[in-house]
Amino acid sequence: MRLGRRPLVLFLICLPVLGLSVLLLAPAGQTWLELTDAETGRRIISQPLQSGEEVVLTWKNSLFGLQVTEVFVAADGILLLTQITFADPRGGEPPRVRPGDVDDLYHTGGPFKATGLSRPFNRIVFRVGEIGDPKIRVGTELVSLTREVGFGGAVLLVARKPSVYETTLGRWLH
Repeated sequence: MRLGRRPLVLFLICLPVLGLSVLLLAPAGQTWLELTDAETGRRIISQPLQSGEEVVLTWKNSLFGLQVTEVFVAADGILLLTQITFADPRGGEPPRVRPGDVDDLYHTGGPFKATGLSRPFNRIVFRVGEIGDPKIRVGTELVSLTREVGFGGAVLLVARKPSVYETTLGRWLH
C-alpha cells in the first residue's frame, strides 16, 4: 500500500514546480492582440505579438481624400501609436510635423507626417465607413475591416498581456 502513495506524493510535490516553470518560461514584454466583430463578438484575429512588432492601420480620410497610415508597436501588453501619416494620393512627401500638432491636424486637413509619438492604447473601436476601406496588417496578415464587418460595422481591437496559457500556446502555434 505504501508503494501506491509514493507516485501520488511525487506528483503533488512536482505540480507546483511544473507550474512555476511554465510561469518562468513566459517571455516578458509580449502583447496579446485580439480583433473581434464588436457587434457579434466573432474573433477575427487572436495572437501574440513580440515586443517591438508593428501593427499598421491604413484607411482613406473621407473628408480630405488623404491616405492615412497609423503605425502601432507592441510593448508589454499595450500598443503604442508611434507614427501617423496623412499622404496626398497624388504623391509627394508630406511635411513633417511635431507630435504635439497631430490632434489639430486630424481635423484641419492637409498632408502631414508625425513620428516620435508614444501614445498607449489597449482598446480601440474602428467604425467602418463607406469610403475609408480600413485595413490592419498584423505580421504577414492583412485584414480588411470592410470585408469582416461591412459598412457601418465596428471592429474592436484589444491589446493586453497574455495569460500563461496563451503565451505557451502562442509559442507552439507561431
